[in-house]
Amino acid sequence: MIERGHLSFVPCHLSLVICSLLIVYCLMSLPILFTSARIPTDEGEFALCLYDSPDGKEHLAIVAGEVDGRENVLVRVHSECFTGDVLGSRRCDCGEQLQRALHLIAQEGAGVVLYLRQEGRGIGLRDKLRAYNLQDEGYDTVEANLMLGHAEDERDYSAAVEMLRGLGVRSVRLLTNNPAKIESLQALGMPVNGREPLQPQHITADNALYLQTKVTRMRHLLTLEHVPYVNGHARVANPVHDVVQGLKLVQGRTAVTLSYAQTLDGSIAQQAGRPLAISGAEAWRMTHQLRAEHDGLLVGLGTVLADDPSLTVRLVEGANPRPIILDSQLRLPLTAKLWQSTRPPLVATTATAPIAAQKALEAAGATVLRLPAEADGRVSLPHLLAELPAHGVQTVMVEGGGQVIHSFLAAQLADWLVLTVGMQLVGGLAAVGRPLPHLPRLLGAHQRHFGEDLVLWGKVGY
Repeated sequence: MIERGHLSFVPCHLSLVICSLLIVYCLMSLPILFTSARIPTDEGEFALCLYDSPDGKEHLAIVAGEVDGRENVLVRVHSECFTGDVLGSRRCDCGEQLQRALHLIAQEGAGVVLYLRQEGRGIGLRDKLRAYNLQDEGYDTVEANLMLGHAEDERDYSAAVEMLRGLGVRSVRLLTNNPAKIESLQALGMPVNGREPLQPQHITADNALYLQTKVTRMRHLLTLEHVPYVNGHARVANPVHDVVQGLKLVQGRTAVTLSYAQTLDGSIAQQAGRPLAISGAEAWRMTHQLRAEHDGLLVGLGTVLADDPSLTVRLVEGANPRPIILDSQLRLPLTAKLWQSTRPPLVATTATAPIAAQKALEAAGATVLRLPAEADGRVSLPHLLAELPAHGVQTVMVEGGGQVIHSFLAAQLADWLVLTVGMQLVGGLAAVGRPLPHLPRLLGAHQRHFGEDLVLWGKVGY
């Protein structure tokens, strides 16, 4: 009896100890209110509550009015952003969201802003700044985090839920554009009975890509297409701005943009030598804007013979780029439309091209560059790009044809790609019609509809 009693007593005693330890552990893992004070602001009067967290971070609750025991409290769960909240950085919309949330909660008369110390979606300020440098090289905010060894988003909202419970909040209407934040709070047991959007009001050239990435890669519920220009800055999802800014980072040679149109099945023409209209009016206008931002516009002789393009800027205001023709044997016709440009063409050829043809082209105003040839007899593209800056061409836009596009990709010399996809199927010739020696991809890719066409653009990675 004693032994049985003793044996039955031990597990009961251990259970009590284990339960006590679990309770202590849970209490130690929760944020604890340390102190609070009255904070009058331009938006109204708030109580600022400071919580000590076991992870060493001091989280804050900015409380307006009475929230204890209330349902559907207006709440903003805001992650710290020193650059946006304090410095007013235009690289994000965080500072604007914080101020807007305080304003709306003050108008409501009651609500909470939780200010969580998890900078840079949880990666910290140091790596956030490193991520900014990667973004300046053409990567988007998600790719930058992944390249630094972090997850796309490392934030945790368990402290937020416990702080809300400590304030007596029973359910919330969340000020957010982020579905993942709603899902996290609900999974942690805090009912979210409504979402109040925080649409950005100040979209600039510095935060447009960041906001677009939130939409395309992080599921944020933002309406960006109809936001007007602000203070003359570029509109959201603007391939012209993105490419121009990206090309400034290329050093040591002329920077290259590949820009061409293809159908849904990847065709740029139905058959060789016959042009095919693919782009609609809006996408074609964007292409002319892009032309106006480049010093040169390059095509192969095959494109000249098949399409007879003008290679000028006509649909928008802007200067004509200099026509640049790859013509290994100088067969460029003196009757081609490109001679009507305000800038004479620059013709890149090889040492085997006829002298008489060179003299005829130069007499018509062209500049002829004799450059080394590749093994297949075509003009060496690395030598061309090294030579172009001496002729005032720091940026060049390459529009075709397929062989030229393939050659720039194969030589790893395309820096940015702007691809217009027309909504048709033709079963024709592909821009990249044979395998490449490597597999280039778009880094920081973005997309936008121009009329019925879909335009994709981004930095080319090898």
